[in-house]
Amino acid sequence: MYVYDEANNLAKAIKESKEYLEYKKIKQEVNSNPEMKSKIEEFEKLRYEVQLATFQGETQNIEKTKKLEEMYQILLQDAKIKEFFDIEVRFNIMLADVNKIIGESVQDLLQ
Repeated sequence: MYVYDEANNLAKAIKESKEYLEYKKIKQEVNSNPEMKSKIEEFEKLRYEVQLATFQGETQNIEKTKKLEEMYQILLQDAKIKEFFDIEVRFNIMLADVNKIIGESVQDLLQ
């Protein structure tokens, strides 16, 4: 089998998957609501800042982490946003599983 053909088949399968289709639908719903979209973008920006600081070895900013946790709890009170986060997690788990399968298949070369 030609690797690129299989990669294209995988890409097609992902786009046809339940996880992808649900995520695409909920993302469109969220993006059509400016207030909801803004809240999620603000949360994702803060989450990125906290993760970046952690990866760079900076001392964890307790205030930002606390704010992130509080913001998350507030956002979860909105049923649509909670659904968005749940579906986003399922989609990301699927992608991580696919990456793991591919990585494990070539692990002997990476050691």
